[in-house]
Amino acid sequence: MTLNEAIIKRIYEICTEKNITLNKLSTICGITQSTLNNIVSKKSLKPTVSTIKKICDGMEIDLCDFFDTDYFKTLDQEIK
Repeated sequence: MTLNEAIIKRIYEICTEKNITLNKLSTICGITQSTLNNIVSKKSLKPTVSTIKKICDGMEIDLCDFFDTDYFKTLDQEIK
């Protein structure tokens, strides 16, 4: 799994946990729906930490909670 794939899975997981749509998430987080759609559709291959922080703030979780999943512990090495 790549970093981008892990971020996408985590965003969907949090939306499921909080029972909200991506559209609602974008509203709560103060980011445009197009930005969020670009992340989850892999058009944005490198979402910034700032964007992830906005998602975390909107979902009322810490950055460490966002990244504290097995998705991020078993990432493929991306430096080639």
